[in-house]
Amino acid sequence: MLFPTHNCGVRCIEFFLRQQPEADLSNVRVLDFVPHPEKAPPAQSKRVLPRVTAMVYPKELWPTAKTFWQHTGEGISSRHADFCQKAFDDGSMVESGSVSPSGTPRLFKGPRRYQRPVSIDHGVPQGTNGHSNGNTNGDSTAADDVGAPDSAQFVEERYGRNLDVAFAAQARLAIRKRIAGSLSANEELPLSLDKPSDAGATNERSRDVPGFSVDDVYLYPMGMNAIFHAHRSLMLARGELPSVMFGFPYVDTLKVLEKFGPGTTFYGFGNAEELDDLERRLKAGEKYLSLFCEFPGNPLLRTPDLKRIRALADKHDFALVVDETIGNFLNVHVLPYADIVVSSLTKVFSGDSNVMGGSTILNPQSQYYTALKSVFETEYEDKQFAEDSTYLERNSRDFITRTHRINHNGEAVADILRSHPAVKQVNYPKYSPTKHHYDACKLPTGGYGGLLSATFHRMEDAQVFYDYLQTEKGPSLGTNFTLSSPFVILAHYNELEWAAKYGCDATLVRFSIGLEDTETLRRVFESALEAIPEANGA
Repeated sequence: MLFPTHNCGVRCIEFFLRQQPEADLSNVRVLDFVPHPEKAPPAQSKRVLPRVTAMVYPKELWPTAKTFWQHTGEGISSRHADFCQKAFDDGSMVESGSVSPSGTPRLFKGPRRYQRPVSIDHGVPQGTNGHSNGNTNGDSTAADDVGAPDSAQFVEERYGRNLDVAFAAQARLAIRKRIAGSLSANEELPLSLDKPSDAGATNERSRDVPGFSVDDVYLYPMGMNAIFHAHRSLMLARGELPSVMFGFPYVDTLKVLEKFGPGTTFYGFGNAEELDDLERRLKAGEKYLSLFCEFPGNPLLRTPDLKRIRALADKHDFALVVDETIGNFLNVHVLPYADIVVSSLTKVFSGDSNVMGGSTILNPQSQYYTALKSVFETEYEDKQFAEDSTYLERNSRDFITRTHRINHNGEAVADILRSHPAVKQVNYPKYSPTKHHYDACKLPTGGYGGLLSATFHRMEDAQVFYDYLQTEKGPSLGTNFTLSSPFVILAHYNELEWAAKYGCDATLVRFSIGLEDTETLRRVFESALEAIPEANGA
């Protein structure tokens, strides 16, 4: 199994020990692959260099390894893998224990897992505040998804295999500034970074929290990795205590809380009655590390009462972690309520469906800020691959205009679905019983987003509608094109009864609305609804 850093491999072994303490781990090894000393560019070169870590383990441990990889998001991206494969094939990347500092083959004595690896300079300058100014994960050729040669051609022609450490750092800084709310220029780097900060110029983009700066924004290879490390960092800062998952969550978030640490209390409805129960537990003396929630939730689009949760957190000493992926920070402002805000940048922030990313934001007004900042200073690793940073920065330049269009289209589709008799319920923040909680954090120019779902009175109607719906089909969201999926069937196929208890009916179809012409979307959805026979009196 491949990881971006040595520490990720070590964490996977630690997971083996917790999950299968009786397993024989004597043959498990963590191997670091680094630039070959004789084939690496000169020390003064600013090229990003290849590096990857491989954990080798017995095949019977595959289910546990896969669980770690899936829930933590600690794996490598396809671009990272593509480059490292080429570097390994041409001999410019080698296992660190296989060569001496002079580049000559090394003679081994004893098991390799006990050998001390060679120290090789990777040419990566480290920044302050736990942020890397360069890339620790290697160079890249341009690799893109099939059907998008323009993006690949852009990166290949401009950077090729010689992606500069400084440019990768500029891309990361631009992303972090965009998330912080201080960068909105849709221009090439480094011109956009030279623009004066506009954080105070518009409420729609300002985080507006005293003491907040771009140094409180941390990037990760994907959203789940940001969630995993938010949880891990809180345990390191505060000690291991149970957590609370409030609201029906993205499946891997709940698994992280259940499998990494002393467990979680799950409140799947995310309503006032469950907050009452939590308050009773707290008053009875139960202690919690944190409460995780999504704003709003996925796929039911219910919004938690952040104001009440914040009051409970302050009174009973637990951290509040808010996943703002669905709402997104151009629509809602949740940082004043949260100790940590996490997000998947893979979704609408990128939009182009050709790169992954995640972010974590620390609230400087949090009572845990100093402790968390200390943890991040020592534990944070900049693991996002350099070329992924380049794509993500380029994709997100028009994030503002895309968000406004998606908001408009999302409302239009919700209205169409709500008017049809075959549709049992439409889940959308604007029409949810929890709308007042959403509106409490909604920005003046914000909308209700592009994610919604619908359930049907009959499974047969849901099947006909889905088959006739002429959109792309797939299990993601936040794409520039409209994407539909039978979400509950895909995500909870082996636990349909359990999901149904929390309102996630098997007939549920989820829609991530894109940038298409609004009238075109209307015709597409109306045509699929018209295909339902009972609704037409057939």
